[in-house]
Amino acid sequence: SGVLFKGYHPEMEAVHNANADLLAQVFDVMGWPGRHRLGDDGAAAAFIILQHAIARPEIQRRGLSLMLDAIPQGQANAMDAAYLSDRIAVYEGREQTFGTQFDWDANGQLSPAPTRDLADLEERRASVGLPPMSDTVAEMRARSEPAPTDLAQRRVEFDAWACRVGWRA
Repeated sequence: SGVLFKGYHPEMEAVHNANADLLAQVFDVMGWPGRHRLGDDGAAAAFIILQHAIARPEIQRRGLSLMLDAIPQGQANAMDAAYLSDRIAVYEGREQTFGTQFDWDANGQLSPAPTRDLADLEERRASVGLPPMSDTVAEMRARSEPAPTDLAQRRVEFDAWACRVGWRA
């Protein structure tokens, strides 16, 4: 019916929170559940759960720290960490680093959320295996839904949600 994709539906949030709670237990037992313990598929699944734990800032922050420690040993993916780092920054109301997070701009086009140091962006993206920004923008716009009819209201609701779950004060 598409109902799960209009805002952050409570059923979707419940699934994400339950998965996040299980992942937090995994962190307590083994740290980052890397490739050496779960294989590529298991480590990828852990990242997807973490990336969608958006109502659990403490779990996302902890997971990013664990991922960053695991990358030098080849147990986590630098590109995944870039996506998560950007997501955390955007939710906290800061500029992202790698340009992976998008939102609709004032013209109704899906565009990268505010990104720091644009002059060095392509180099940072390449360092973690991301394609050029122009390719990503084209791909995101080609598969995006139309912009919300009331973008200002959507932003108000997003900011209220970010405060409610603890991303912002």
